[in-house]
Amino acid sequence: MCLAVPMRLVERDEGLGVVEIDDVRREISLMLLDDAKVGEFLLIHAGYAIGRVDETEAKETIELLRQLGEAGEAARW
Repeated sequence: MCLAVPMRLVERDEGLGVVEIDDVRREISLMLLDDAKVGEFLLIHAGYAIGRVDETEAKETIELLRQLGEAGEAARW
């Protein structure tokens, strides 16, 4: 199974960018989405921006991912 995570683009320089979620930053390639703009939410998979998502959908998805993480932690105990 593959998972793309919505993250906000906070910096860009040529074909590279920096995205952020929950104070975690990652450098990513913008090679597949070279017209991405700072402030947009992008779908990130394996270090590449592969698409855009609007802010509302991004926040809903991030919240669902958090809930899944919490449920997984609770299931370990």
